[in-house]
Amino acid sequence: MTNNDILRSLRYTFDFGDDQMIGLFELGGKVVTRAEVSDWLKRDEDDGFKGIYDKDLAYFLNGLIIKKRGKKDDALPVAEKTLTNNMILRKLKIALELKDEDILEMLERLDIHLSKHELSAFFRKPTQSQYRLCKDQVLRNFLRGLQLKYRAD
Repeated sequence: MTNNDILRSLRYTFDFGDDQMIGLFELGGKVVTRAEVSDWLKRDEDDGFKGIYDKDLAYFLNGLIIKKRGKKDDALPVAEKTLTNNMILRKLKIALELKDEDILEMLERLDIHLSKHELSAFFRKPTQSQYRLCKDQVLRNFLRGLQLKYRAD
């Protein structure tokens, strides 16, 4: 999955307008223009499409966390230079205050069967032996599950 796919999916799921998208980036600590957001949201084959870097997506996800949960200790979270699917999954779990059972339930609705142990392996430190890499298919289905949960139409 590309960062642009993730950004488009989250915009659709929560029905964010351009101003809300810009606001989320600002909450995360990055000032962006409407044109930048528009270029990031375009389809890959469209003229003017621009890929969004990991760090920029991290600003957006941090802004989403702050919007949904509030600032922690009046300090902005640091935007990571590189994002993995595991980090994206963790940030969305934090922002939406999801419990493991909530994520498993969303995936079950899509006929994706993970055990609680398999899911918890995604949230471990990469240095731990039980750590597992979250593959694109799992993240894609998680984002689809968010759409089913948060977008009623």
